[in-house]
Amino acid sequence: MAAWIWLGAGIALMAAEMLSGDFWLVLVGVGALAGAGASALTDNQWIAVAVFSIASLGLLIFARPALKRRFLHGIGMKTNTEALIGAKAVALSEIDSNSGLVKLAGGEWTARNNVPGHVIKPGTTVTVVEISGATAIVSADPLMD
Repeated sequence: MAAWIWLGAGIALMAAEMLSGDFWLVLVGVGALAGAGASALTDNQWIAVAVFSIASLGLLIFARPALKRRFLHGIGMKTNTEALIGAKAVALSEIDSNSGLVKLAGGEWTARNNVPGHVIKPGTTVTVVEISGATAIVSADPLMD
């Protein structure tokens, strides 16, 4: 009978995790499921409590940091301006080392050429090499010249 209580507690904790999203209720819920298994196998509640405690603490200490890194921060995911580096754009006006305009990611961006003294003609495909504030530093694509 006690195994059903452990099982119900484990399922309730994992369901409650959907509301919190902090990765600790689900781990305590898994510990409760381990306690349910121990209770069903041994019918000794002291062993079930010990298994629940060890499993929950172990998961919270060792698994939670890795889960938070993986799900909240992502692995190698580029965002914001970092995602634009290496992207292709089209020159809308002449681009020199001081000024210019490109069409990048569906919008118009101010641009500068990364090669001093070189002018990129309108319509040329360029590659974004850096973002400086709201200005794309671009390089002419040598294959398109």
